[in-house]
Amino acid sequence: MVGGPVDRLAVGAHYGARDWLAQRVTAIVMTLYTLLIALIVLWHGGLDYATWKAMFASAAFRVSSFLFMVSLLFHAWVGMRNILMDYAKPTSLRLALQIVVVCVLVAYAGWTAQVLWGGP
Repeated sequence: MVGGPVDRLAVGAHYGARDWLAQRVTAIVMTLYTLLIALIVLWHGGLDYATWKAMFASAAFRVSSFLFMVSLLFHAWVGMRNILMDYAKPTSLRLALQIVVVCVLVAYAGWTAQVLWGGP
C-alpha cells in the first residue's frame, strides 16, 4: 500500500546501552587500581624492588591486579568489537578479525594469570 504505514525490521547488534555501561564499569575498576598503585607509591615514597615484591606476595593484590587486567581486556574487546562492526564491512573479514582479537585477549589473560600465579 503506497503512502501507508511502513513496517521496518530493525537489524544490527544494538549493543549500545550495554556497551556504554561495560565501558564505564571497566574504566572505574581500572581507575581504582591506578589510584591504589599511586597511593602505594606515595605512601612508600617510591617503588623499589622490595616493595614491589611484597605487594605481589599478597593474594589480595594479585587478585586486584588480575581484576584490573580482566577489566582492561574486556574494555579493549568492547572497543575493538565496535570498531570492527563500524569499519570492517565484509562479514567474513569482520568475523576473522574478531576471532583474532578474542584469541589475543584470551592469550593475554592466560599470560597474566601465569605471571601472577605461575611461580618464579
